[in-house]
Amino acid sequence: MSINQNSRTETEWVSLREAAKIYAISTYTLRRRIASGDLPAVKLGYKLIRVRISDLDKLFPAIPTNRPEDRYRQW
Repeated sequence: MSINQNSRTETEWVSLREAAKIYAISTYTLRRRIASGDLPAVKLGYKLIRVRISDLDKLFPAIPTNRPEDRYRQW
């Protein structure tokens, strides 16, 4: 029986700076959300903090729009 390599799920982690750029918010907002317990994060070193994209999507959900082209708009 062979193992399907595509069935493996991988979690994508980003830095606070990258997450702030993606969601157009400040890193201080992310740090406040981490401190309040709203956003899970992992500290990997002295200053290295990573958050999951899926957790960010849950925290900042997209607002539905009538125009489908806005869904994939690059900010």
